[in-house]
Amino acid sequence: MGSEHHRVSLHLPDGSFRELLVREDQHIWDAAHAVGVELPSICHQGRCLTCAGRLLEPGDFDASDAVAYFREDRAAGFILLCTAFPRSDLEIRTHQQLLMRQHRRALGLPAPYSGVSDAG
Repeated sequence: MGSEHHRVSLHLPDGSFRELLVREDQHIWDAAHAVGVELPSICHQGRCLTCAGRLLEPGDFDASDAVAYFREDRAAGFILLCTAFPRSDLEIRTHQQLLMRQHRRALGLPAPYSGVSDAG
């Protein structure tokens, strides 16, 4: 593990998208940052939800670095980009903090507010 790359397509709020090759041992947020794609983040621990995205197509990722990520998040297609390692090609809509917080509140799960808008 670690040497394999996966294609990660990020759909940004302005309607554009960026395609990245991300190593299996690299967080998606870090790979985006390395090529100049600005994504929101605060904690880099998978706790604040600022980096939340949502899968547009089925895909696999490792969320084990996240401090607070729940099976209900995965079932709803949410992904925390600052702590997720790709395990397959992924297509992700970025800037989904508000929707992930709403999802969590509806289920009675922790939904911290970071003060960062979903518009970027």
